[in-house]
Amino acid sequence: MKISAVIITYNEEKRLEPALKSLAGIADEIIVVDRHSDDETVKLAKKYTDHVFQRKWTNFADQKNFANSKAQHPWILSLDADERLSPKLRDEITNLKTQEPDCSGFSMPRQVFYLGRWIRHSVWYPDRKIRLFRKDKARWEGEYVHEDLVVEGNVKRLSGPLYHFTYRNIADHLRRINTFSDLGAQKLYAKNKKCRWYHLAFFPYFRFVKSYFLKAGFLDGFAGFVISLLDGYTKFIIYAKLREIWKRGEKIEPFPN
Repeated sequence: MKISAVIITYNEEKRLEPALKSLAGIADEIIVVDRHSDDETVKLAKKYTDHVFQRKWTNFADQKNFANSKAQHPWILSLDADERLSPKLRDEITNLKTQEPDCSGFSMPRQVFYLGRWIRHSVWYPDRKIRLFRKDKARWEGEYVHEDLVVEGNVKRLSGPLYHFTYRNIADHLRRINTFSDLGAQKLYAKNKKCRWYHLAFFPYFRFVKSYFLKAGFLDGFAGFVISLLDGYTKFIIYAKLREIWKRGEKIEPFPN
């Protein structure tokens, strides 16, 4: 089983190297596709691989599909720059490399490190993702936020977590909510969805209740409370921005080139 590890980047000089180091002994090649970073991301990536490409931004799915097209091996391990293979996940993938799996892909739980602790509850865990898959059996789809991997065939489960260092602090979390809520509103607008009063009045509350109580976010202490509260806020701001788009009658351009 030969694996091509694939990462897309943009100004990730502070987080990329641990991701690349976690691939040692696992990846038979590493592909990095960069969105013309203006920091040291490309220079850093070239320390670990000769397969570094720079490409104008389109969207997440298209960028990842382009990266996949550069892979030489039949299996792809797709990582983001803020993700790392845990020791347990590394062991599982190492064992897989001695065989040829009879499936099209593998999902793995993703575990977030946030506000000084590992999150084990709320809507953030286990957050299973298919990140190891056959190149000829999978494709990323979606023009806006939260691209989806569509896989043809059977998907098996791994138990080792994929570590995710998604937000540096609450300020970074809020900044990213602002960016991705633009994309979320844009996606709803493209589907001709409207903002109704109950989207603003009830959806955020239900999201908080689901995350904090039904998904036991309270067991993660202060971090769990922040996650749950901001998850509800995200739902509110997406629909508020959707209403703004309809009133203005024009689309948001969240990622100008």
